[in-house]
Amino acid sequence: MATLLAHITVRPGAETEFETLARTLYERTHETETGVRRYEYWRGSEPRTYYTMLSFEDHRAFVAHQTSDHHETASPVIGRLVERIRLEWVDPIQGAAPLPPSEMQAAAPGADPLTIEYTDRFAAIVADWWLAQRH
Repeated sequence: MATLLAHITVRPGAETEFETLARTLYERTHETETGVRRYEYWRGSEPRTYYTMLSFEDHRAFVAHQTSDHHETASPVIGRLVERIRLEWVDPIQGAAPLPPSEMQAAAPGADPLTIEYTDRFAAIVADWWLAQRH
């Protein structure tokens, strides 16, 4: 499993266009990706802030999402609309969340160069203290 929370701040005046893009990415992700468990966008309480909850069957499915045609096509637009983004890997509390623990995976043998690059760039960061808390 690979689960993360994206903390997003959009540029002033970009809210409407960002929300339109978010709807498109949501639709394409759920229509075309088999490894997605959760992929949702949320408005934050502060102006121009958004969150994306992403959860995939495994880290490879997350990288497949990142390298998908719809995500790669949207990347330049995201770069234009987003002022700041921070990816935070999260770990569910078993018995208090329905998803399995987050885990890192290497790229599959024979993976293409973009997949290898994204596997390294978006490595799942599993905090040491999570391991001690898992039951």
